[in-house]
Amino acid sequence: MKKHFLLLGFLALGFLGFSQQSYTINNETLELETAVEGNLDLLWTIDDGTYRYFVKEKNGNIQELVNTKNANTRKYQEEYKSVLNALTEGYGVPTDQVNLTLYSLEDFFNTYNATTDLSYNFEPRAKLQTRLGLFGGITNQPLVENPNNASVPFFGLEFEFFEATKLPRHALFFHFRHALEADDFEYTSTQIAIGYRYRVINKDRFNVYGNLKLVTYDFGNATYTSSLPGVGDYDESFSNIDVPFILGLGADFRVTENGYITFAYHDIYALFSDNSDNFPIDFALGFKMNL
Repeated sequence: MKKHFLLLGFLALGFLGFSQQSYTINNETLELETAVEGNLDLLWTIDDGTYRYFVKEKNGNIQELVNTKNANTRKYQEEYKSVLNALTEGYGVPTDQVNLTLYSLEDFFNTYNATTDLSYNFEPRAKLQTRLGLFGGITNQPLVENPNNASVPFFGLEFEFFEATKLPRHALFFHFRHALEADDFEYTSTQIAIGYRYRVINKDRFNVYGNLKLVTYDFGNATYTSSLPGVGDYDESFSNIDVPFILGLGADFRVTENGYITFAYHDIYALFSDNSDNFPIDFALGFKMNL
């Protein structure tokens, strides 16, 4: 039994030896992990519960990456960005979006190493991109009974997210909208929807896509006129969850670095829900921004 424990101990020490290495930095001896190895190495450790990061050059020089707070302004000074800028100057690898975290630093080091060494290979991480949009428009509520074919204004917001590197054409979105009522169509509704989007055309300056609302939760209030004698008009509240598969179209046009003007034709037809006999009117104009 003792032999087994000794064997396990040697194996553990062996694995530690491969994953860690001892360094002396400014008279301090540290056991550091190697996260990235290339023209610039990224080293790190956890010291008293605090993550510490280091950059190692080809000549063996090691500097710690720090982000101290100014005692007077109480603002972080981001010294690590100055160090990285000095080491990567001339190679066009920006540091403005680099955070002092292992995940962010690994991306930066891998990008720099791949830029300076054509034989350097790494698999880029999936980059989740998000957009927030505000919109308003006009609708004749094409999925409900509208005898007078009245059109009413609506407004809402949308949260969209997609993987920008490997699946840039595909997106999921959360959609919120509220439609007002008209004098001849006393029907007001609020809808929360989860949907899928596919970009048929996906260019840097514009994209054209199809929408599919998969799940919706609708609630609101409607005024009806009864045919029964003495009843007259009456109000009725409603709420329901549905899986209607509502089809729509849209287009985004980039107008700023992170902003888009959006045109949309939302509720054209529902595959698994009742559709009005009226021609569908559900047009919106909005603004969308990258987060």
